[in-house]
Amino acid sequence: MAGSQWELPPELCCRPMAFVALTGLDVVYNAVHRAIWDAFCANRRADRVPISFKVLPGDHEYPKCRTKRTSYEWYIPKGILKTGWMNKHLNLVPALVVLFYELDWDDPQWKEKQSECATKVEIVRTSLQGRNTKVAVVLIQKKTPLPPGEDLVASERAAALCNACDLSGKSLFVLPHTDHLVGYIIRLENAFYEHAQTYYYTEIRRVKSHKEFLNKTTHQLLFVRHQFKIAFFSELKQDTQNALKYYRTAYSLVHELRAHETNMLEIKTMAGFINYKICRLCFQHNTPLDAIAQFRKHIDLCKKKIGSAELAFEHSAWMSKQFQSFGELFDEAIKLGLTAIQTQNPGFYYQQAACYSQDRKQLAQQLCQAGASYPSPEPLDTQSAGLDFYGQRPWRQGHQSIDPPDAEKEKSGILALQIKERDVPHSELIIALLSNAVAQFKKYKCPRMKSHLMVQMGEEYYHAKDYTKALKLLDYVMCDYRTERWWGLLTAILTTALRCAYLMASVKDYIIYCMELLGRASTLKEEQKLRIEKNLIKVLMNEVPDAEPECDPSSVSTARSLWSDRMALAGSNELTIEVQDYIPFIQCKAKFQSPSFHVDQPIQLQVFLRADCPHLVSLNKMAVSLSNQEYNQWCVVESSGQESMSLLPGKTKCYNFSFVAKTEDVGKKIEMTGIEVMLGSDRGRCVFVSWRGAGGDAASAQEALQASRSSRHWGRCVETRQELDWDSLAMQHSTMIISRVPKISVQLSHQPPALNNEMYCISLIIQSQEEGVAKDVKLTAGLKPGQDANLGQTTHVTLDGSKVCDDTAPALLPDVPLGDLTPGQKLERCVYVKCVSTGPRVFLFHVAYSIDTAVEGRQIVCKCHKDETVTIDTVVPFEVSVKFVSTKFEPLDRVAVDIPFLLMTDILSSSPWPLLLASSSLQLLTMTSNTPQLQSQLQEVVLQTGECASECFCLRCPPVTNSNSTVATGQYLISWRRKSSDADSPLIQTTVTLPHVILESVPLYIHADLPSFGRVRESLSVRYHIENRTALVQEVDMTVEPSDAFMFSGLKQVRLRILPGSEQQMLYNYYPLMAGYQTLPQLNISLPRCPTTNTQTLRRFLPQRIFVKPQGRQLDDASIAAA
Repeated sequence: MAGSQWELPPELCCRPMAFVALTGLDVVYNAVHRAIWDAFCANRRADRVPISFKVLPGDHEYPKCRTKRTSYEWYIPKGILKTGWMNKHLNLVPALVVLFYELDWDDPQWKEKQSECATKVEIVRTSLQGRNTKVAVVLIQKKTPLPPGEDLVASERAAALCNACDLSGKSLFVLPHTDHLVGYIIRLENAFYEHAQTYYYTEIRRVKSHKEFLNKTTHQLLFVRHQFKIAFFSELKQDTQNALKYYRTAYSLVHELRAHETNMLEIKTMAGFINYKICRLCFQHNTPLDAIAQFRKHIDLCKKKIGSAELAFEHSAWMSKQFQSFGELFDEAIKLGLTAIQTQNPGFYYQQAACYSQDRKQLAQQLCQAGASYPSPEPLDTQSAGLDFYGQRPWRQGHQSIDPPDAEKEKSGILALQIKERDVPHSELIIALLSNAVAQFKKYKCPRMKSHLMVQMGEEYYHAKDYTKALKLLDYVMCDYRTERWWGLLTAILTTALRCAYLMASVKDYIIYCMELLGRASTLKEEQKLRIEKNLIKVLMNEVPDAEPECDPSSVSTARSLWSDRMALAGSNELTIEVQDYIPFIQCKAKFQSPSFHVDQPIQLQVFLRADCPHLVSLNKMAVSLSNQEYNQWCVVESSGQESMSLLPGKTKCYNFSFVAKTEDVGKKIEMTGIEVMLGSDRGRCVFVSWRGAGGDAASAQEALQASRSSRHWGRCVETRQELDWDSLAMQHSTMIISRVPKISVQLSHQPPALNNEMYCISLIIQSQEEGVAKDVKLTAGLKPGQDANLGQTTHVTLDGSKVCDDTAPALLPDVPLGDLTPGQKLERCVYVKCVSTGPRVFLFHVAYSIDTAVEGRQIVCKCHKDETVTIDTVVPFEVSVKFVSTKFEPLDRVAVDIPFLLMTDILSSSPWPLLLASSSLQLLTMTSNTPQLQSQLQEVVLQTGECASECFCLRCPPVTNSNSTVATGQYLISWRRKSSDADSPLIQTTVTLPHVILESVPLYIHADLPSFGRVRESLSVRYHIENRTALVQEVDMTVEPSDAFMFSGLKQVRLRILPGSEQQMLYNYYPLMAGYQTLPQLNISLPRCPTTNTQTLRRFLPQRIFVKPQGRQLDDASIAAA
C-alpha cells in the first residue's frame, strides 16, 4: 500500500466548526448578494463565532438519511467508523440551512412573494427529509427597520410569513443592506450559531439514545463508534471539555476490543485517531503534560500490537506516524505560545519517528521479496474506490471474524502490500523527519543531538545514492567531532565519507579522507590503513583505486567508469588541498627561531614534519610562503636524485632556512602565510598539501595544551628525553625585523624638578662606540608623543637658551642635524624646555644615524637609533600672597577713597633650589602710589627653600568717576632665575594679578599727628585733623572720653561746623600717668547730617595706643663719680 495510507485524514486534523448552508444568494451576478457573502467569509477575525459557511443552490441535494433502526438485536457492525462520516458532518450535512430572500415589508407584491418564499422553504425541507437540520429565513431589505413594536405592518406581515413557511419567530431574520452591513451580519452569525448549537445538542442526544439497545457481546464496536460521534459533535458544538471526556472514554473502549490479526490494523488506526484528538485538545486547553502523558500511554499500549508478521513494516510505519503527528501538534502549540525546554521539545518525537521509519525500511528489505510478481486480479481494488471503514483491508471489508474468509485472497493481498512497500521512498521519509528533528534541536540549542542526527541524515543520503548531499552533511558534522576529539565517531563518519567520495569519483575528497583515515585521529586497524594507503598511492600514480568495502555492487561499476574518466583528464593532475581544518597523516609545525631579529642578523626559520601512516612517505618539494614574497625563494627545498625527502613513520624531521632581511623592512612583521608539501610526481598526480600560517591542524591546539600540562606535571623528565617531543613544539608564525643595536651612548644631565616657566636646561652628551663613522646623526628632542594633548600646548622646546622662548616654540624638535660622529667622538648639546603648567612630563631624546655594515657577505646600510626618555616633574617656584592693610597694619575688607593704605606681598619659595629674585614692580591700574617713587625692596634677594620675602607699598585710591564699587588693582611683576644658572641666563618674569578691592566713601576723614612715644609725667601734644569729604557743610559733635592713663587739656566736648573740602584742627595736650602701651583717650564723633555713619567708622583712622616710657632720673655729681 502507498505511504500516504498512514497520513491522518484532513477532516480529523482540522478544527471542527458548525456547518451552515446559505441558499438563495447569487454571488456571481448580484452585487448585493456578493457583498453579503463577502461579509460572512472575508477577513474573519478570531473573535467571530466558529462557523463554516457554504453557498448552496436552493434545490441542493443533501445526503439521504438512512432509515432509523428500531432494534439492534440482530445487527452485527462491520467496522468502527466509516471513512466518510466526519467529512459528511463537516461539509455535507448542515446544522442550519438559511434561505435568503429579497422582500421589504411594504412590497406591493407581498402576497405573491410570501407564497414564493414559502415554496422555497418547502423545497429545502424536502431535500433535508429525515434530518434534524434547522431552517431559517433572512429577508434582504433596502430600508433600515424601525425599532421593534413601532412598525405594526412589519409585525403583522412577519407573523403571516412565519405561518406560511411553518417557521418559529426565532427563525425569521431581517438584513437591511445599508452601510452597517458587517454589524448586521455579525448579529446574524450569533443567531445562526445558537441554532447550530441546538442542532448538535439534538444529535448528541440522538446518538446517546442508542445505548440502551446495545449489548457488550456483539456491539463492542458500536460503543466505540457512538462515543467518538458524541465527542465529535461536542467539538462541532465547541464544547471541548465534554469532547475530551468522550474521546477518553472512546480510547478506553478501543483497547477493550478483542484484538486479533484481522482487526489489529483497524483498532490501531482508530486508537491513533482518538489519541490525536485527545492530545490536540490537551494542548488547546494548555495542559501539555496531560498530552505528553496520554501519548506515552498510547505508545505503551500499542507498540506491541504488531499484527501480521509478514506486514511488520506497517506497524513501524504506523508508529512513525504517531510520533510525527505528536511532534507536529507539539510544534504547533509552541508557535501559539507554549514554552518548551531542551529535554522536552518536538525534536525528540521527530527523531523517534525517524527511528521507526528506519525500522520500517529494514523490515521492508527483509520481508519484501525482490523477484515476486504482482498478483492478479488486483487485491487492493475496491468497488467503491475507497474503504468503507477506517483501518480495514480492501479484500475483506466489513469482515470481523478471527480467521480470514479466503486464505488465497489474504496471501495475494499481503504480497501486493509487500510489493507496493518496495516502491516507497523510505530514505526520503527518514531524511524529512531527521531534518525536522535537526531544526528543533538547533532551535533549543542541543548541538550534539543535532550533530548525531545530521550523521544519520548523511547516511540516509548515502543509502539513497545522493552522495553529494551525504558528503556535504558529513563534512559539516566532522568539524564538531574533530574539535571535541570523538575519534571513534570521526573514524566511522570518515569511512562513510570515503565511500561517498569513491562512488562519486571525487578525487580531491577521496584524497582528503584517505589522508585523514591514515592519520593519528583514525581508530582503524593496521590492515585497513594499509589498504587505504595502497589506494592513496594508486590515486597519486593516476591509477583507479580499489573499491571500498560494503559498497553497492551496481554503484561500484558506475564508480569505476567515472574514475577511469577522471584519470584520462590531463588538466586535473594537480590538486591543492588545505588541511588546516583536517587531521592529515602528515603533521607540520614551523617557527621562527626568535620573535624578533635585528636587521644585521640572518633570519632563521625551522619547519618540522612528521608522518603517522604505516609506511615511509616520499615528498618531492616543500616551500614556505611569507608575507613578503621576495623572501620565498630562500625557503624552498626540493628532492634531488642523491637526496630524497622522505618521512619515516612516527619520526620528526626538521628543515632549516635562513635569509637576510631588507633594511626597508625594519619595523615590519614578517609572517608565514602558508606551508606547502608536494606529494606524488609529474608523471602521475601532484598533490600539494597546504597549511595556513605556521602549520598545525584541527587537533594541534588541544594536543599542545595537554603537552604543556603534562610537562608541568612531570617537571624535568621531559627535558631528559633525547627524542624531540612533537606535541610540545610551539609554533611561531611571525617575527619582527628590528633595527640594528646602536653602539652609541646618550647621557642626560639636568637638575630636576623643572620650575614653572623657567628655561630648564637638559644637557645631552652623545658618544660614538661604533667601529666606523656614524653618518647623518640627527637628534629629535622634546615631549614624547602619545601623552595628554594639553601637555603639547603647555610645553615648549628650543636649543637657544639666551632668551625665554615664546608660545610659538614647538613641543618636539624633529631631526636636528648633528653631522657625523667618528669612532669615540663626543658631542654635547643643551636642550631648553619651558613648561607652562605643572605636573610630570616624559621627554624623548631620539638619536638616529646610519652606518655601513656586512651581513653574511652582503654590504647593507643600517639605520640605527638610540632612545632615551626621562620623566621630569614641573613644580611652582614660589607662592605669592597679597593682602591689603591700613596704615596701622590692620586688615582691610574695604578701601576708603583717597585715604592711604598698604599693599603687603609675601613670596614663599617652594623650589628645592635657591632662587635669585632680581627685581619686582607694580603695574597699577586705578591706584596711585602714596610715595614719590616705587622702588623694589627685593633686588638681588636669594631665597632658600621655605624662605619668604615680603614687600610693602603705600597706595591711595583716587576718587573714581563711575559708580562701580569694585576696582582692579593691577599686577605684581617678579623677575627671577635659579641661583645656580649662569649670570647671562635670561630672567623669568612671573606676573601675579592683584586682587580687586571694594571701595567705600567716608564723609569725614580724621587723622592725628602725635610723637612716636611719650614719657610719664611729660606733656604730649596731639593734633587731630578733621576733613570734610562731602559737598555739604557738616556739623560735627566731638567728645573726649576720660582715661585712667592720661590727663588731658583741651575741649572735652565741642560742636564744629566744617565747610565742604575744608579741614579743622583740634589740639590736645595729654599727660601720661603710667608707662607701657597705653590706650589714648577715645574720641566720640557723630555727624547729625549723616546718621548712617557711626563713631567706630570714623575712629578707625586714629591711633588707638601709644608707648609711654617711664620717667627718667636726674643724674647728680655723686652718681657720676660712682659710675
